[in-house]
Amino acid sequence: MAKRDYYEVLEISKSATEQEIKRAHRQLAKKYHPDVNKEADAEEKFKEIQEAYEVLSDPNKKSTYDQFGHAGMEGMGGAGGFGGGGFEDIFEGMFGGGFGGFGGFGGFGGGRNANAARRGADLEKTLIITFEEAAFGAKKEITVNREEECTKCAGSGARSKDDVKTCTQCSGSGRVTGVQNTILGRIQTQTVCPTCHGNGKEITHKCDNCHGRGTKNKSKTIEVKIPAGVNQGQQIRLTGQGEAGSNGGPTGDLYVAFRVKPHDFFTREAYDLHCEVPITFTQAALGAEIEVPTLDGRISLKIPAGTQPGTEFRLRAKGVTHIGRESFGDLYVKVKVAVPKKITARQRALLEEFDSLEDKSGTLWERFKKAFK
Repeated sequence: MAKRDYYEVLEISKSATEQEIKRAHRQLAKKYHPDVNKEADAEEKFKEIQEAYEVLSDPNKKSTYDQFGHAGMEGMGGAGGFGGGGFEDIFEGMFGGGFGGFGGFGGFGGGRNANAARRGADLEKTLIITFEEAAFGAKKEITVNREEECTKCAGSGARSKDDVKTCTQCSGSGRVTGVQNTILGRIQTQTVCPTCHGNGKEITHKCDNCHGRGTKNKSKTIEVKIPAGVNQGQQIRLTGQGEAGSNGGPTGDLYVAFRVKPHDFFTREAYDLHCEVPITFTQAALGAEIEVPTLDGRISLKIPAGTQPGTEFRLRAKGVTHIGRESFGDLYVKVKVAVPKKITARQRALLEEFDSLEDKSGTLWERFKKAFK
């Protein structure tokens, strides 16, 4: 089934502000969360809402989506699934703590499991590439600093397994419960345990290598394959190249955004290229065949007789390759008549003779003359 437009999913316009996007997501996520909405398609709608919000709440992804639609999200770090985002997260943003339940109405869950596997944090990196590398693709190496699982304690943070105890303050839940008075009544809230910081465990003797963190910060060199056709501001996702998870959770991802250096001759719009080439007055008047540069070599261009300054010629499939497709944009060549600053006496005489013979009765000349009447 074809994906719906993300703006349609969140029921907002393309001009919606960041706050309007966030507000729409919060309202729809509460409405269709499977814990609350028991309709058959509620879970699918909730996933669709989360996916749309993941893209539209990120300026880089939103820019790519606005320009290329769903096709721009394929392999570019967008719509890659949603993580978390449950009903508890929504109310945590509203009330500052985990959502335990309304007094008198029961609860919608008792908080997260402190010992559950947690996915590692995602990382972002900007890679500066040349105009040609963006057009043709390339392989580059980048260096990132990231948290990796401690090899000595295998991520436990303890010197040995006997040094890990259940937290006495939260009894291993990782959360402590409190009651908060709000406009909606008395709400039972849960916050991260200050003793164990949410992991439900206390360490009596910390690992000598990571000092109880379970991870070590390391520098890692990673090869990045730049897809041909990538453009300024777009990004790719390198799965599993982020920071280490905890409690056996998966590693996060690395998002690499591209900054493209400008070209000395070409400019780019989506997959099309634009350039300007000079021609002489004689070439414009009599016609000529000239050579123009492209990204992959020179090509002949026929200039018809009587070509006017600023005329733009379209060379099909001489632009940039579409990402993931065997098709190309076009090259647009605009001609500019180069007027010589110095001429010889012989050239002046010939031009003066030409001027005396030149027909000045055309439509453009007539409009010019009328301006003085």
